[in-house]
Amino acid sequence: MSLQLRGALLKDVTGCARGDSHFYMSRPGIAGKGEANAGEEPATKFRGGGFLDRIEVKSPHPRDFPFTIPAIRKLKRMEFHPAVTFFVGENGTGKSTLLEAIAVKCAFSTAGGWKRGLTDDLQASSELHRYLTLSRRAYPSDGWFLRAESFHNVATEIDQRGVESGYGGKSLHAQSHGESFLALLANRLQGHGIYLFDEPEAAISPQRQLAVLTLMHRLVYHRSQLVIATHSPILLAYPHSRIYEFSERGIRKIEFQDTEHYRVTRDFLNNHDRMLDLLLTQEEEDLRSKER
Repeated sequence: MSLQLRGALLKDVTGCARGDSHFYMSRPGIAGKGEANAGEEPATKFRGGGFLDRIEVKSPHPRDFPFTIPAIRKLKRMEFHPAVTFFVGENGTGKSTLLEAIAVKCAFSTAGGWKRGLTDDLQASSELHRYLTLSRRAYPSDGWFLRAESFHNVATEIDQRGVESGYGGKSLHAQSHGESFLALLANRLQGHGIYLFDEPEAAISPQRQLAVLTLMHRLVYHRSQLVIATHSPILLAYPHSRIYEFSERGIRKIEFQDTEHYRVTRDFLNNHDRMLDLLLTQEEEDLRSKER
């Protein structure tokens, strides 16, 4: 992304130009004043907070939900990247279930938002958190658990508490879902925190997802750690990260270019006419066969 586009995106989302002193950060991989020369260790690394080290699953565990999900049943141990850890996989493979369990272990409200007790809790979707051991390296000073299905309730509580000034000064209810998430990301999340996001790309345009990448990088720069369940190949491209793929085979580390999200998107964009012809022709044949 060009510096001009990056600056325009940031100003559009946050009201801050790229060069504003309280916002600007140097780009990784580009040498600047005080940075190392080629071949030397860089003076500044974007390593995030590193608060969460790993999770381990206690054994034995029951055979009912969520251990009926292959990826959850086969999970023994998972190590977090100190900056960003991504969960990817098909729907129903356990990404959100595990993210929720991690949120509960971190004392977040199951409804999303900040800490438990400050928002009305929902019934956890499973008892998985009871079987997790969470190892930490340190404790953060900030945090947030974003879940789309209950974000409306969290926004209502923010209005009732009269603290919308900390979210850009405008009620989140007066904005679209995508705009309200960007307002949260740009204004409320201050850094030195643990941030858990469940499909943050929902209702956000591809261009705004590029802005989210930059705002994620700001949080990482300010010593934060993020765990994100996503289907977005744009977000998955973030370099300071580790990607875990959830599937019937279990959970494994995977490179960005090997994810189905990257490969399917690349193949479709490179051969969209051919792929549309194959997909729609097959669908038409199926429809005609059912009419006979």
